[in-house]
Amino acid sequence: MRNLNGRTVLVTGGGAGIGAAIVQRFVEEGARVMVADIDTAAGQSVADAQGMGFVPIDVGSLESFEHAVAATVERFGRLDILVNNAGIASLRAPIHLSTLENWHRVINVNLTGVFYGMRCALARFVAQGSGVIVNLSSVAALVAFPELPPYNAAKAGVSQLTKEAAVEYAQFGIRVNAVAPTAVMTPMNQRTARETGDPAAFERALTSMNPMPGAASSEDVAAAVAFLASDDARFISGVTLPVDGGYTAV
Repeated sequence: MRNLNGRTVLVTGGGAGIGAAIVQRFVEEGARVMVADIDTAAGQSVADAQGMGFVPIDVGSLESFEHAVAATVERFGRLDILVNNAGIASLRAPIHLSTLENWHRVINVNLTGVFYGMRCALARFVAQGSGVIVNLSSVAALVAFPELPPYNAAKAGVSQLTKEAAVEYAQFGIRVNAVAPTAVMTPMNQRTARETGDPAAFERALTSMNPMPGAASSEDVAAAVAFLASDDARFISGVTLPVDGGYTAV
């Protein structure tokens, strides 16, 4: 990818799954990466394996996000790219049976956490006159998935925040995009599979849900994130790019 070599990237939720694949892809492209995760052991392990930095983060806390951005700048001298990847799964229930606890928890991490990250990064990007944000949305932002109201709402909000920021900050040379993966067999979905009581059936459903056979990998998503962060996408802003094997085209 063009012009990722030497860039400084902060990746939230970088300790596992898609986040870890994103970290690895940016390292392969020559970027300097700060891994941020609420799971200190997992995040530090990824950072150590890649020879990069680690900072603990709770994306649902503005102060924690501010600290992560400051730590990135202290370690590497600047921040060029923010990848808002951290997210959690939702308990399944229709709207009228959804608990307020689950609603607030999912919205706080998956939507408010993205807002906090954008708020912190954009303030710095405006001052330096450049910057890129890539948010992790979902196909759940584009089509309805039954019994996941807070997750669907949060991811739709992420896509809309992406559009708004792209329009507001284009004048400062800042680009903001999102990636919308289909279901990927990450540790989060592996836990979901176990909770269904029939992991094999869950995996069969996952690998047959998209028009393209098989399932998307974390590396597929990471490649899309790296593309949108690079100068190969220099005139792309405000999009939510599905990585879904045609799922949202149906």
